[in-house]
Amino acid sequence: MQVKHGFKIPLMRPIVDQEMLQAALLSLQNEKLVMGESVYKFEEEFARYCGVRHAVSTASGTAALQIALQSMGIQESDEVITTPFSFFATSNAVIHAGAQPRFADVENDGFNLDPQKVEARLAPDTRAIIPVHLYGHPARMDEFRDLAEDKGISIIEDDCQAHGAEYNGRRVGSIGHVGCFSFYTSKNMTVCGDGGMIVTNDEKVADAARSFRDCGRASKYTMQRIGYTSRLNTVNAAIGRVQLRRLDKWNEARRRIANLYRTELEGTASVELPPADTPGTTSVYHLFVVRSNHRDQLALHLEKNGVEAAIHYPIPIHLQTPYRTRYRYSEGTFPQAERLAGRVLSLPIHPAITEEEVRTVARLVRDPAISK
Repeated sequence: MQVKHGFKIPLMRPIVDQEMLQAALLSLQNEKLVMGESVYKFEEEFARYCGVRHAVSTASGTAALQIALQSMGIQESDEVITTPFSFFATSNAVIHAGAQPRFADVENDGFNLDPQKVEARLAPDTRAIIPVHLYGHPARMDEFRDLAEDKGISIIEDDCQAHGAEYNGRRVGSIGHVGCFSFYTSKNMTVCGDGGMIVTNDEKVADAARSFRDCGRASKYTMQRIGYTSRLNTVNAAIGRVQLRRLDKWNEARRRIANLYRTELEGTASVELPPADTPGTTSVYHLFVVRSNHRDQLALHLEKNGVEAAIHYPIPIHLQTPYRTRYRYSEGTFPQAERLAGRVLSLPIHPAITEEEVRTVARLVRDPAISK
C-alpha cells in the first residue's frame, strides 16, 4: 500500500496521466502560452457539458465568482446573501466585487443554504443569492429560483465543489443566472493548478466577464472597464479538456464509493451519514462528510492508523477574524452552521480509492472506543 505524505490512505489523490501530460506538452509546443486555442476549446466544451451557451475561463474559482458578480452589475450598495458554512472564498468574492455579503443559516438536516432562512434575511438592497452546492450535494434550487423570481433578484450558483452534479435533470451551473466553477487541484476535475469558469446563458454577462478577466479590454489597447489579469493559462486548459472527458466516469466512481461507505457505516451510532440524494438530485461527492459528536477524537484515531481525514470547515465564515471585525458577528448568530463546524469530518474519497481501503476506513470509524 503506497504511503503518501505519511498516510496509507490519503483524503484525495489528483489524477495526472500520460494523456494529460501529452496534451500539456503539445499546448506548450504549438500554442500561445496565454489564451491559446486550448482555452477557447475548453470553454466551448465546458459550456456544452453544462448545457449553457457561454463559458468564460478565469484564473480561479474565487475570480469566477467575483467577475460574475461584477459582470451582472452588482454595486457597492448591493447586498448578496450566501451561506456562512463554506470555504470563505465564497463571501470574500462578494467583498472583492465591491458588494456586501450577508448570511443566512444552513439547513437543519443538511449542509446547504436554507431557502426559508434566506427569505427571512432578504432586505431592500438584496440583489443576489449565492447558494453553494457544498461537498457536491445540489442545493434546493427550485425554492431558490421561486424566491428569486418573486423578489426580482439573481442567483449565482457556487459550483466549485459540484462539477457534474444534477438537479431535476439539469447540471448545476445551468439553473441560476450564472454558475461558477473552480478547477483547483482537489476538485472532481482539475487543470493541475488554479483555474475557474463562469457559465451562463446571458450573452451580455459573458461578454462583460471576458473583458473583466482580460484587463478590462475592449480591444488590445482599448480599455472598456477596470479589469483584472485573471486569464487561464493555455497549458492548464489543455489538461482541463482531458479531465473533462473523464469527469462523468470519475463521478460515477465517487458515487459507488459513497454507497459503499453508506453500507459499511449504516447503523454506526458514533457518526451521522451525509444526506442521501432525493428524487431529482444527483450528488458527485467531492467530499464524503460524516458528522460526529466525537469528531476530534475520531480524526485523531484515523490519523494514528494512517488514514487522512479533514475538517471542511472548522470555523464558519462569520466567525473568521475579518468578518468579526468588519461586521461584528459573534457566536450564536448562525447556530446550525456553528454546530456543523464542530461536528463535520471528511473521509477519504477519490476515484482511485479501493474497496478494501474504504472498508478499512469504515472499520476504524466503527471502532466502539471512539464514543467512549
